[in-house]
Amino acid sequence: MSDVVIFAPSPVLEITVEEHGESGDVHVHAGGQGVWQARMLRALGHEVQLCAALSGETGQVLGHLLREEGIGVVAVRGEGRGGVIVHDRRGGERVPVIESGGDPLTRHELDELYGATLRTSLDARLVILSGPHGEGIVPADFYRRLASDLRTAEVPVVVDLAGERLDAALEGGVAAVKVSDEELRHDGRVAEGASVPQLVAAMRELRAAGAEVVAVTRAERPTLLLEGEVVHEVVAPRLDVVDSSGAGDAFVGAFASVLARGGAVAEAATLGAAAGAQNVTRHGLGTGDAHTIERLRELVVVRQLPDEGDVAAQPAREVTPDELARGVEDVDG
Repeated sequence: MSDVVIFAPSPVLEITVEEHGESGDVHVHAGGQGVWQARMLRALGHEVQLCAALSGETGQVLGHLLREEGIGVVAVRGEGRGGVIVHDRRGGERVPVIESGGDPLTRHELDELYGATLRTSLDARLVILSGPHGEGIVPADFYRRLASDLRTAEVPVVVDLAGERLDAALEGGVAAVKVSDEELRHDGRVAEGASVPQLVAAMRELRAAGAEVVAVTRAERPTLLLEGEVVHEVVAPRLDVVDSSGAGDAFVGAFASVLARGGAVAEAATLGAAAGAQNVTRHGLGTGDAHTIERLRELVVVRQLPDEGDVAAQPAREVTPDELARGVEDVDG
């Protein structure tokens, strides 16, 4: 039995072309939101099961790659095309060449995926519902049904969703929601340039819609955390950014890690902030080193907002590479 189950309906095959002499080099990995979350949970010592549809030739390769990483796979074989991303990073930045989420699942495949996910999740300590890489892979109501049935079974659910999928999951009822401020703007829940009080008001609306806890990540700015009536800022150490992609998924993986072990919400957000901070220093999405994350957790500051009219955030503490290296040495030693 795995302690964390992740519903990841459409993982993708990531193919990246890197600079390597005159000929270049090619790297092949499993990717997608749920995979990156699973990777972080594995780094923090969890047994993880990924419930997914693996379609086409890319799906066959994905199944092999996931199991090689030690991620358990509960797979439904899809008849259509699977998801794939091809990036050219020879110039230092990720340049998309091909990106496809794959084909929508058929009614029979959806039924099979739902049954497999529910069966696997009933014995888990916690379940994460993550989004598909492409649109139309599964209907939004799939999330409502899963959230509702798992709530009935008293299995905590954390969701990392936006748009109609988030609305559907909230209708079913969830333990925690993680969403970015960018997603809130895209969904029309807040306006461009929204202030912290406006973001908090949107968070309270999400809680009223069905979430017990709401976390809003804001790139390099402090994460906002709503639990009950109390709002906290979670200020992570600001490290030199190599690639900011996947930081939110690293946050969710570490956040879920603490909750799955029975920890407090504030502790979960603290570890999530540390994991997100470390993730931006690496090229691999959702990757992390448990020792470094634990050391960075000591540098995370959690403070209650005094009220929604006085929320000026203090600047995040800068951490130099030398300080980070000394911190890792302290842990390893």
